[in-house]
Amino acid sequence: MTAEMDPATDGAMSYVYAVGRAGTPVETALAGRQGLEGTPLRTVRAGDLVALVSSVPSASYGAEGVQAQMEDLGRLEVLARTHHAVVEAAYEHATVLPMRLATVYLGDGRVREMLGEREPEFSALLARLEGHVELGVKVYADPREAVAVSSREAEADTTDRPGRAYLQRRRAQQQNHRATYRAAGAVAAGVSDRVAGIAEAHVTHRPQQGELTEAAGENIVNDAYLVHGTRAGAFRAALAGLGDDVPGVRVEITGPWAPYSFATPPEAGGGEPR
Repeated sequence: MTAEMDPATDGAMSYVYAVGRAGTPVETALAGRQGLEGTPLRTVRAGDLVALVSSVPSASYGAEGVQAQMEDLGRLEVLARTHHAVVEAAYEHATVLPMRLATVYLGDGRVREMLGEREPEFSALLARLEGHVELGVKVYADPREAVAVSSREAEADTTDRPGRAYLQRRRAQQQNHRATYRAAGAVAAGVSDRVAGIAEAHVTHRPQQGELTEAAGENIVNDAYLVHGTRAGAFRAALAGLGDDVPGVRVEITGPWAPYSFATPPEAGGGEPR
């Protein structure tokens, strides 16, 4: 990987995946690996920082091109998966700051300027995230599951009274929908107490909907927690069994991931060439 090539001269742009410290394995560990559009990864250095980048065509990654990709679920999935794979590969070798999806600059020169301008901010974030990972907690509510459980219980109690069982099933369908969401909310409220003293920071994300989630039920909580890598097991143990005895409620723990939710300040988002 080289920091000298400026893809802007070839009508291309510089896509930034992550920022790390100069002198760490991230400068050489991903040599030969491909990024978006099958182009090789390289590093761009400025002072004590390096950016992990690859060249992308301006037609697809200029303002209009990026917008088109964001509106095409298939293209967006490829973009997100490739971006995520590069960041995760980098994080296996050194602490890096994952940049937001579609962070694009007009060339390596602009990437160097960005690194220089934001060096104090990025250095502080790298120090804070050193050795840390992100763990996700998702809570799902599935009234249909709760109704099924109640119906089975009702049928077990009224095997010789089918008419009564039917009425109880209907009553369960009417009552359990709201009860399931209340129960899911109560389960979600207990997460923070259980991980207090383990998680160092917490971010609330918008619940996933539609094609963004393949899990059964409705995602009502989609939160991220910053945890030191040595305490990831303790985090999972603290939440073990949460919601298991609540029909229609399920808790899912994801990760560990590179700390996307805690790495990039809002004003550093991508999507508009710089």
